Amino acid sequence: MAEWLYEAGIGEARAALVEDGAIVEARIERDHEGPPVGTVQHARLIEAGKKPLSMLDGPGEQLVSLARLPPGIPIGSQLKVEITRAALMERGRDKLGRVKIADPDAAVGPGPDLRARIAATGVKVVDLGAPGPDRLEEAGWSEIVGHVQAGHWPFGDGALWVDATPAMVLIDIDGDDDPLALARAGATAAVRVIRCCDITGSIGIDFPSLASRADRLAIDALIDTLLPQPFERTAVNGFGLMQIIRRRVRPSLIEQIRLDPVATDGALLLRRAERAVGAGVLKLTARPAVIDHIGRQPLWIEMLQRRTGRPVELIADAQIKGMGHAQ
Repeated sequence: MAEWLYEAGIGEARAALVEDGAIVEARIERDHEGPPVGTVQHARLIEAGKKPLSMLDGPGEQLVSLARLPPGIPIGSQLKVEITRAALMERGRDKLGRVKIADPDAAVGPGPDLRARIAATGVKVVDLGAPGPDRLEEAGWSEIVGHVQAGHWPFGDGALWVDATPAMVLIDIDGDDDPLALARAGATAAVRVIRCCDITGSIGIDFPSLASRADRLAIDALIDTLLPQPFERTAVNGFGLMQIIRRRVRPSLIEQIRLDPVATDGALLLRRAERAVGAGVLKLTARPAVIDHIGRQPLWIEMLQRRTGRPVELIADAQIKGMGHAQ
C-alpha cells in the first residue's frame, strides 16, 4: 500500500511517496524558496514594457516577472498577483519567479505548501518526527540524496548519469549491453528518476545509438507507456537523443540538491542533529560555508534547541567534507 511520509524538518520539509518499502517520489521544500505556487499577494510594479517586473510585499521583497501586464498601469502601482512559477536555480544563472494578475475576487493568502500538495493526491500521509523510527531513512532517503549528489543512478547492467545543465536536465544512459536492451532498461530507469525527482522543463535522454527505425519507434512507445501525462516529446533521432518537455512550476530535486550544495548539506546536518543521541551541548561541525548558512538563521538554532532539549554550538572546520557531523 502506497503512503506519503512527511517530515517538517528544520529549514526544509521533506516528503517521500513509498510503495512496497521503496521511495518512488521524493520532494523537498526549503524555507528560503519563497511563497509557494498559487500564493496570492500584493506587489508593487517596478518595471513595465516588454518584460514587466514587480516586487512582492512582505519579508525579503522578492523580485518576480509579471506576465500579461494590462496597458496603462503606471510604475509604482499596487497590484494583486498570483504566483504561477517559483524562482528557479540554474547553473550560471537564476530565473525569477513568475506571477500573473490575480482574479479580482481572489483572496490574498498562501498557496498550497508541500504538505497540502501531497495530501491533495488522496494518498495516505504519515507525519513523522524525531524521536521515533526514522522511516524516511529506512525507505532509502539518504540513498536518493546520494544518487542526486553524485548524478549516478545504477540499474541492472547499466547506469544513468543525470545533470542539470543550463539548457536542460540531461540523462545519459551508459552500459555495455545490447543497444536495444540497454535502451529499454535505460528508458525504464530514466522514467523512474524523472518521477522520483519531479524533473520538469526540458529533459534530454541520450540513448545508445539504435540502428533501425523500428527500434527507435519501440523506445518512443515505451516512453509513452511509462511516463505519466502531460508531456511532449520528440522521437528518438538517429543519434539516440530524445527531448521531453514537462510543465515547470517549481524546481526539481535535482536542481535543489545539485545546484545548492550548501543548503543541502545544512539541511542534512540539521536533520542528523535532531536525531543525535546524547546529553549536554549539541555540537554541529561542518565546513565554514555550511556553518555560516545555519548561523544566519537563529530561528533554526532555536528550533533545534527546543526539539532536542540541548544547547547548540556551531563549529566551523575547513577540513570537514560534506554535511559534517552532529554529536
